[in-house]
Amino acid sequence: MKNRKHLLFVLLLIFSHLVQLQAQVVNMEDERFHRDSTVWSGGINGNLTLNDFGSKVFYVNAGAHVQYQNEKDLYLLLGNYGFLKGDGKAFVDNGFLHFRYNHKLGKEVRWEAFSQIQQNAIINIQSRFLIGTGPRFKIISTKKVRLYAAALLMYERDKETNNPHVLNEFRNSSYGSVTYLPSSNTEITSTTYFQPKFTDISDFRIYNVLNVNIKTGKKISVNIKWSYLYDAVPAANAQKYNYDFSTGIELKL
Repeated sequence: MKNRKHLLFVLLLIFSHLVQLQAQVVNMEDERFHRDSTVWSGGINGNLTLNDFGSKVFYVNAGAHVQYQNEKDLYLLLGNYGFLKGDGKAFVDNGFLHFRYNHKLGKEVRWEAFSQIQQNAIINIQSRFLIGTGPRFKIISTKKVRLYAAALLMYERDKETNNPHVLNEFRNSSYGSVTYLPSSNTEITSTTYFQPKFTDISDFRIYNVLNVNIKTGKKISVNIKWSYLYDAVPAANAQKYNYDFSTGIELKL
């Protein structure tokens, strides 16, 4: 029983890193549904778990994704909340709401704007508000390969837990994303974000996500994901880097 309890807490810690990482930087490239016509799309997910292995474990996670796309515009709304508590201690307590808009300016250029609100009690982010805008470029678009790049200006407002000081700053939020489609049922996407502070380039974040999506049915697919985040100046002296490896099943509506 003691070994089982130790194993449980190791799994909790691994899972907590996964959810914390997702809540700090949201990779929207994996959330876009590429469509050729005017259409609504999206989905919802959620689960609730209560276990007792000598220690009580409570976990809840809920998310929603809504997208509308036409010939010129794309609107995307994404939200998630996660909470994980075991043996009287919270390992995860975070949530975010993200809105993104794209407007097609030409064949290769779109103007992008986004806003996000989030909180993460575990790493002492009481609230973080983001808003940004800038151009997004289509570099390559073939049947097998898609390559996009963007250079956005982002305003960030941070409030740390138990700290009256509010941080206001501007960052560059650039990213590059490449997608490779080796077959009709397999999609591999790698996206890298770079977010340096304008007034201090040594204060930066680098976030990379590698995602492999394999369709096993018309609406069901298997996901394999690797994520890595490095934050040179994290909130409240939290750990500078986080990484995770995860697998799962996805249902698209």
